Amino acid sequence: MFDFFHVPLIIFLLFVAPVWIIAHYTTRWRTAKTLSAEDEKMLAELWELAPKLDSRINTLESILDAQAPDWRKQV
Repeated sequence: MFDFFHVPLIIFLLFVAPVWIIAHYTTRWRTAKTLSAEDEKMLAELWELAPKLDSRINTLESILDAQAPDWRKQV
């Protein structure tokens, strides 16, 4: 009677469990590679914001160039 429970357990641990674990983590890995809808929305917002920030930096640099020409050497 004791062997009746050991044989299926050993078969499960040797054959079923490793395949199950590999399939589980392969599926998790594939879904983690893609961006969620929320991540895509945030990326689009950042992509739209980048030119505005670049323009602001250029404006600030031109103001600093006019008011303190040696500011780049100080940094």
